[in-house]
Amino acid sequence: MAGAVIPRITSTTRSGLAALTVALLLSACATTAPPSLPPVVETGPEPETPLVTPRMIAARDAVRSMVTLQDRLYRVAAPLLINNAELCRTQARSLLGFTAKNKWSYPGEYADAAEAVLGYGDTLQVSGVLAGSGAARAGLRKGDELIAADSKPLPTGRGAETGAAAVFGPLVSKRAQLSMTIARAGTNQVLKVPVTRACAIRVDLGNADNVNSYADGVRVAVTRGMINFARDDESIAYVLAKDIAHNVLGHPGKLRSTATIGSMIDNLTSVRPDLSLLIGTSGIRPFPASMEVSADTLALYMLARAGFPIERYKTFWLRLAAQYPATVLNGYMAIHPNIAQRTTAIDKTIAAIRTKQSARKPLVP
Repeated sequence: MAGAVIPRITSTTRSGLAALTVALLLSACATTAPPSLPPVVETGPEPETPLVTPRMIAARDAVRSMVTLQDRLYRVAAPLLINNAELCRTQARSLLGFTAKNKWSYPGEYADAAEAVLGYGDTLQVSGVLAGSGAARAGLRKGDELIAADSKPLPTGRGAETGAAAVFGPLVSKRAQLSMTIARAGTNQVLKVPVTRACAIRVDLGNADNVNSYADGVRVAVTRGMINFARDDESIAYVLAKDIAHNVLGHPGKLRSTATIGSMIDNLTSVRPDLSLLIGTSGIRPFPASMEVSADTLALYMLARAGFPIERYKTFWLRLAAQYPATVLNGYMAIHPNIAQRTTAIDKTIAAIRTKQSARKPLVP
């Protein structure tokens, strides 16, 4: 029952109950008065079980839900990022292929929730591993604690994520392999993690129910509402590929929308976003048809290279436009209002990809 406090039974309590049971049995069977009991030794009050409040329960549920959806995004994004380094051009980097967090990655009461639900403490723990990455091949697992990189201790506590990135960045840029010390099941071990050439685009969950996604040049944020609308991993891949393509092609910068969209992503990736910013389009400029068509073209090639089926790509966007047209100002079509111009180009691109696949030619636009 939510919020109920369950009395805690300690070893002291159990021994007391056992003694009382024996005494009751003896008194029921004895024909003479029982001997006097030994004096009670005062041991101090039993520690109270912390009260679990509705607010704490809500925070734990929120953290659990966010982690589940973020894990799903990582899983779907992995083949897109790893198999398309060639197409990501200047956005490709040498990466290790994992993310890490600690309890201080979450604000306020959510830090306690992360500790209770995820087991996070001051030390950074691996929160996600990209399938097919060097980290995955080296055997790094979700939940591993990060101790050191090339024998250099990694930071802990508040700000550990930022501090660790400053340690990893220079090392990864110069090495083909990184020596990482991790703690797993209470034992330290060293893993040799090869770097992976991949699209260096961060994929985040947008913690809101509007049906939208955002690309600011270096990041992609897909809202909870869009994930629920998409339903299957294939459709989520369509959304991710389209926004990855916008970033690779530099569209947010060309529209001078990088800062505006970046602020929206900063807001939506927090545990408790300001949903008032979703009223209207929040100053985000709509993408012109030419950018939409070029992003669709690159996205379809990325999807094919990553092994995703592409035949239902157009159907997905038509379904989205029918349910959430451009008049829904906080929805996807409000900033991507060019579905009519896109459909013909999508058909042509799919046909070109199929021709290249049949001829076993490289899948390059």
